[in-house]
Amino acid sequence: MNRVMTSVVAFGVGMAAYNLAQRNNMMTGRQMKRMQRKVKRALF
Repeated sequence: MNRVMTSVVAFGVGMAAYNLAQRNNMMTGRQMKRMQRKVKRALF
């Protein structure tokens, strides 16, 4: 149960950072894909 909560919180933080980065145009599409892969590996 604790692990589920942690991953949900991490996912929420990741989504917030993702939206912020998109708005500020800090990352390119390629970096975004790489980030998503890392997040998926971290969650599962």
